[in-house]
Amino acid sequence: MAVETHIDDAIERASDERAVIADKRDAIAQFTERVAELSPASEATATPAIATTGGLAEGSDAGDSRCRTVRQAFAETVYPHALDEIEGTESVHAAIGNELSEELAVALAPATDAAFSATLKRALVNEAESRRAETAVLVRALGREVDQLQRAETLVEEVTGWIDEAEETPLTELGFDALHARHERLADYRDRCETVVSERQAFLDGTTNTGADVGVSHRLFPSYLYQSFPDEHPALATVARLDSTCESCQRAVRAHLTRRA
Repeated sequence: MAVETHIDDAIERASDERAVIADKRDAIAQFTERVAELSPASEATATPAIATTGGLAEGSDAGDSRCRTVRQAFAETVYPHALDEIEGTESVHAAIGNELSEELAVALAPATDAAFSATLKRALVNEAESRRAETAVLVRALGREVDQLQRAETLVEEVTGWIDEAEETPLTELGFDALHARHERLADYRDRCETVVSERQAFLDGTTNTGADVGVSHRLFPSYLYQSFPDEHPALATVARLDSTCESCQRAVRAHLTRRA
């Protein structure tokens, strides 16, 4: 039997997105490590803080090559993944602003002529670690999304496979007991469809959290992942169609049971 389903496509979409975000998480971790390895400028070499950057940038007579090193590290690690997200091109400076903060982007900009101070280093590491935590929790949430979809897919494959096999024997060739058993099997499948739907809805109402401050609402997934699909809820839509098919099969079996009662 054929039940229209886009669950396979949804699994592929969620899995691909999980891989993309995992790569970005790892890139942010690499950037953080490279920044952490840099030694900040001594206070004796830095002039008073530049007001527009909230004290993050401290002027230096000749600038600081370590700020260039940070920009290069960002360009080699996080920048390619930032471009994937926005589907376009932008400068490294703009990407730093989007991924970390505008304040840090200004502090690191060549025109700022800043020293790589201890304050700037600490702010960079803290912000990068925060972004890595955000991507890590999204990776975990997307993994749970894939698991959810795979459970729905397993049910669909089992039920459609059983119906295909069962329909090879016409109802007219089945005795009363065999018809009753088929009706009960279909009722069990409908109960399992209801369970999958309930679990799916509960999952969408939930969140994936890492600590108190970082969380991902699962309600974001339909529009975030499946907006190009015929239905933004491919699992729910497919299981609903499967349940409807089982109900139609039950009606046909009941009609035969009634005639033989």
